[in-house]
Amino acid sequence: MPAASPASSKITYTAATADMAAFHKAYDAAVAAARANAGKTYAMRIDGKAVAGKALTDKLSPIDGRLLSRFPSASPAELDAAVKGAKRAQKGWGALAWRERLRILRRAAALIRERKYEIAAIVSLEVGKNRMEAMGDTEEAADLIDYYAKQIEDNDGYSKPLGKLLPNENTRSVLRPYGVFACIAPFNFPISLSAGMGGAALLGGNAVVYKPSLECPLTGLMLWECLKDAGLPDGVFQFVTGDGPKVGEALWRHPLVDGVVFTGSREVGLKVLKEFPTRYAKPVLMELGGKNPTYVAETANLDEASDGVMKSAFGLQGQKCSACSRVYVHEKVYDAFVKQLVSKTEKLVVGDPVKQEVYMGPVIHERSVKTYLGAVASAKKGGRILTGGKRLPGKGHFVAPTIAELPLDHELFFRELFVPFLAVGKVKSLEAAIAESNKADYGLTAGIFTAKREEIEKYFDEMETGVVYANRKTGATTGAWPGVQAFCGWKGSGSTGKGGCGPYYAAQFMREQSRTIME
Repeated sequence: MPAASPASSKITYTAATADMAAFHKAYDAAVAAARANAGKTYAMRIDGKAVAGKALTDKLSPIDGRLLSRFPSASPAELDAAVKGAKRAQKGWGALAWRERLRILRRAAALIRERKYEIAAIVSLEVGKNRMEAMGDTEEAADLIDYYAKQIEDNDGYSKPLGKLLPNENTRSVLRPYGVFACIAPFNFPISLSAGMGGAALLGGNAVVYKPSLECPLTGLMLWECLKDAGLPDGVFQFVTGDGPKVGEALWRHPLVDGVVFTGSREVGLKVLKEFPTRYAKPVLMELGGKNPTYVAETANLDEASDGVMKSAFGLQGQKCSACSRVYVHEKVYDAFVKQLVSKTEKLVVGDPVKQEVYMGPVIHERSVKTYLGAVASAKKGGRILTGGKRLPGKGHFVAPTIAELPLDHELFFRELFVPFLAVGKVKSLEAAIAESNKADYGLTAGIFTAKREEIEKYFDEMETGVVYANRKTGATTGAWPGVQAFCGWKGSGSTGKGGCGPYYAAQFMREQSRTIME
């Protein structure tokens, strides 16, 4: 494994403080090692033991179709063993002093940083992230764990004295774990979202049964290894693999699961929200996607606006819940803005994402290609393609970044696609942009570019979204970081309104108990 960078060296989604020559050299070496090691068969981890399973699934790289790994699909018996094992292990873990839990998880975060090149290389190969995005994903994973640990520490383990009605009355509010959380993670942020969701649950004293996306099982195993090597007791973090409809659903339906934390589609999330509680209500913490708008005002800096929209629309091939997928432009600057946006988009390099010059890699699978081509066909009915609109040659799932000019009532302004496709429309005012933006069922992120402070304040106050940005050249709607921007979904984009990366997240994995002693 390549040597780790100094602790002060970091790459996020919007900034880099690393020695880039050293970064590229170490990343290239990690990719070469990962490719040389490809094709192995791996096991799940249940109660700390390797469980090989029987039904194996091949994980192929979206870049070139190369076999990366084989992982089992958990059987009902194996899934049952994982949940029951987590239930047993949680008793000791939940009884452990909270400072000791923090110590172990902080060590896991340090191990993620030590192994960040190895992890980032696997992220690139499994899901097609370019090197900068893959490293940002890995750095964020460690920062999320540390940030949630600090929340618990700053709140003294969430033990707080309350008031008195009698002089001999002593009452405290204490937050305690629920028990076992099912953690079901997506492919697009395979290490950071897994570490963030699973880490917060563990810090709160819960055990976790973790199922990564079928698209990134090896990244998930590397997270398990960091937690295990940090000293996490056997059984506290169970690692199972398989697809969502079969294994994922069986996991959240297990009667011994006390809570679900999930990032994925709105359709699946609403199903979990409706059908998971049976005998009594249980926590369901979810982030469910977005259809994120940006407004470009007549006073906007068009160079900054076109940069910000382009980066948010086409970073990770548009496969971000926070991706900018629609932009409303004031009619007075529409033509000038679109000209800049199209010009910059056409300069993006699409190809093998491990190459230094590549910005956009492949979409995750053939189903995404079909979604993309379907959106292109839909755009041509009532609108026009300004750039892109085609599948690119090669073995992988490569498509061109696409911008379509559409009427404001076109269905592509409202349907989440999760592909590199941006809808552009013309508006007469800020009020019109806000009204159009809020028509969507989703409410995750939104951006505005304007020189007027009063327009920013109005936009922030009236947008029905959990995350809002103004004049952000590095990403109009994307780039949230732990402790810097909370990432909270409203409406169809989430279930709690208290998001990851924010100050209220970790407490959601615990329930309150009021304790009164008469002395």
